[in-house]
Amino acid sequence: MLTPSAPGPRDTPPFTPTLDQFRRVVLKVGSALLVDRARGRLRHAWLAALAEDIADLHGRGVDVLVVSSGSIALGRTVLGFGPGPLRLEESQAAAAVGQIALARHWSEALAHHGIVAGQILVTPQDTESRRRYLNARATTLKLLEERAVPVVNENDTVATSEIRYGDNDRLAARVATMIGADLLVLFSDIDGLYTAPPASDPTARHLPVIARITPEIDAMAGGPASELSRGGMRTKVEAAKIAIQGGTQMMIADGRGKNPLKAVAGGARCSWFLAGSTPGAARKTWIGGSLEPRGTLTIDAGAARALQGGASLLPVGVTRVEGSFSRGDAVTIRSGDGLVLARGLVAYDSDDAARILGRSSREIEAVLGYPGRAAMVHRDDLALVGD
Repeated sequence: MLTPSAPGPRDTPPFTPTLDQFRRVVLKVGSALLVDRARGRLRHAWLAALAEDIADLHGRGVDVLVVSSGSIALGRTVLGFGPGPLRLEESQAAAAVGQIALARHWSEALAHHGIVAGQILVTPQDTESRRRYLNARATTLKLLEERAVPVVNENDTVATSEIRYGDNDRLAARVATMIGADLLVLFSDIDGLYTAPPASDPTARHLPVIARITPEIDAMAGGPASELSRGGMRTKVEAAKIAIQGGTQMMIADGRGKNPLKAVAGGARCSWFLAGSTPGAARKTWIGGSLEPRGTLTIDAGAARALQGGASLLPVGVTRVEGSFSRGDAVTIRSGDGLVLARGLVAYDSDDAARILGRSSREIEAVLGYPGRAAMVHRDDLALVGD
């Protein structure tokens, strides 16, 4: 059982969080931790120990998602590619082979604890294009609802250097904010952020809590750590910026030993990057103030009351659709007398939205010819005026 360390004093910020505070956790695992560099093989004992940690969290009702590197590192060994940089087509071929092995290893390790794993391959468009963002988010949240552990990796078989993240630190941060995770853990070959590279500067000081990313903090980040890892402290600080903007706390922890989460819970050193808000509040701020509305939905009095009570906006409550918008775009939601009530991410293109307005959700498939979503705007994708 992961026994969290005692919390620090809460009246003298910044306080140090503890693992027991979080209900939805994203774990990022890099190639250098998962794959034995010398042999190009998976570190089975290490993965089994991490699976124990995941099972412990999962058993306490925590939602867990893993962002895992390793497909290229595993595939290049199978295909006989030597050390050193790979050409694009070699990387994609190695990923195609390695993704199968990586998914199998995660599935087997988690199945040992009775946990189902689900593979999700993403590209930047899946977390940055609003239409694909909604699809990826809905799929991932459904897996978590079914108590599966999604295992996410960048789809290196199709992504080119111009359309890829290039490191799984930032990918993990995007995924964490996409699903509203309240904690992102980046496992590394170092136990956190230091004032200078500790390997070369004996005066380097470890920073246990970073309440705000200042230019000074930004300047402390170093370069890439290893041949198998595309990251380094620079990408981790960049990931922290993404995470905390989305209301997600982030931790950098040493992942080299077995049971790295248990080690942190037992007091092992790490670095915490604190977010100033919760994922829900940050998401509402993003929807309510950062997106340009592409259209307007006018709703009846019953739907207005339902929204104020925390419900989703159903087609039956919509009386008018204005503008030309696509699924995933932001829309303004108004009352019948023109009062702006909310903004939200709409689940239908404007043409389809106009066809199903005033209809009950069970009629959607008959009208559109496909099942669609029950809500025109889901409550998780909606920000009321004043939120």
